[in-house]
Amino acid sequence: MPRRGIVKKRKPQPDPSYNSTLIAKFVNLSMKRGKKSVAERVIYNTMEIVKEKAKEDPLKAMEKAVENVRPLLETKSRRVGGATYQVPIEVPPRRSTSLGIRWLLKYAQERGGRSMEEKLSAEILDALANKGGAVKKREDTHKMAEANRAFAHYKW
Repeated sequence: MPRRGIVKKRKPQPDPSYNSTLIAKFVNLSMKRGKKSVAERVIYNTMEIVKEKAKEDPLKAMEKAVENVRPLLETKSRRVGGATYQVPIEVPPRRSTSLGIRWLLKYAQERGGRSMEEKLSAEILDALANKGGAVKKREDTHKMAEANRAFAHYKW
């Protein structure tokens, strides 16, 4: 946070193959050590696997999977009089999309065995069916926010 001025939000450039900013965000978030071409290959191979297994447009499937994983509520710690409360807040759309993509990538990585393409496609197909690790994470986040609804008046 700068002391002066406002930081402008930057949108990622759409990816060349699908012309989608969502795929560009997937590529950028899955990239390790600056190896963008490797990340692009993983994501595009994942899209091909999703296309074969889901029998639908892979871009629509990815959008639906991210939509199923995006959180609507989360909790933030708020310190009041020596006690720390978990205060539920609504998640802005940009952050919820980013969290959804991050969770999909994280839980795909934690799956056992196979290549990253297969693990990520399996996680995306699970998210389409409203199951899998990323959807469970969203449900846990919502439960936590619901359980701490009594502290909503501490919102700032």
